[in-house]
Amino acid sequence: MHTVDLDKYSLRTDLIIDKKDNKAIIQKQYKEEDITVVRQVSNRGKNNYVTINFLDVTDKDNYAKVEKVFIRELKRFIKPLNLKEKNPVLVIGLGNDKITPDALGPLTIDKVLVTKYLFNIGDVDKGYQNVCSFKPSVTGTTGIETIKMIKNLAKVSGAKCLIIIDALAASSIDRVNKTIQITDTGIHPGSGVNNNRGEVSKKTLNIPVIAIGIPTIVDAKTIVVDIFVKMVNFFNDNNINILGKIKDIEKDDFKKILDEVLTNNSLMVTPKEIDFVMEKLSLLLGNGINKTLHKNFNTTK
Repeated sequence: MHTVDLDKYSLRTDLIIDKKDNKAIIQKQYKEEDITVVRQVSNRGKNNYVTINFLDVTDKDNYAKVEKVFIRELKRFIKPLNLKEKNPVLVIGLGNDKITPDALGPLTIDKVLVTKYLFNIGDVDKGYQNVCSFKPSVTGTTGIETIKMIKNLAKVSGAKCLIIIDALAASSIDRVNKTIQITDTGIHPGSGVNNNRGEVSKKTLNIPVIAIGIPTIVDAKTIVVDIFVKMVNFFNDNNINILGKIKDIEKDDFKKILDEVLTNNSLMVTPKEIDFVMEKLSLLLGNGINKTLHKNFNTTK
């Protein structure tokens, strides 16, 4: 049966696990009930990635399971830094709070427990980390490059570590709102929608940077490819030549036809229940960060 190779078509993604040119090595992979965790290292062991795949966080039990795994994996990035409680940690929430799929960062910041002002006056209990936070919005609103704001905030706050949260783009509809990526490589704000800004990383800030992201959107190109591939595979498996004379079309002509459909990068898609899910995801990240940084943090959902 005729098959179509779509590997040469670049599908937009911010997830290391989905990139076709991914040279990262899987260090460990494990499954805990319906949650799959993949730990990867790249750049000769200098960069670390953790991808947490789950089915749902809208159910209380599922939420608790995902939060537990998220905290466990985040601690693996925090622990080697040997932070003392007085060492400031700056938490940054990237994104536009007026656009729901892009509001993950700002919504998460609203749930982060800030304590730096208490440390400044010397009135803080044991078991709490020195934490400050900021929502820089987007350059189109402020007119200021995000990296410049973060550099100044890191300097003024004396931050010894930066945790940065952002919404990502996925190359599969199955990963939207169902994947958490944690990495120490930093982040490029706006990369998911081809709007690259200055890199936020240890290289540019001279302090450790831990980036946390969840894909909340997928571009229309990805959906077209997903449907086409699944259709081809289905009919091939059933030995049905549904493609007819497509198999006789010259390779270059076939590429031109696909290019006409797949070149529009302006249409981004997100689930209709995004408002509800975003609230759950930001709560999970916020509580996860709090429970990781503050040993005595407790909360009820």
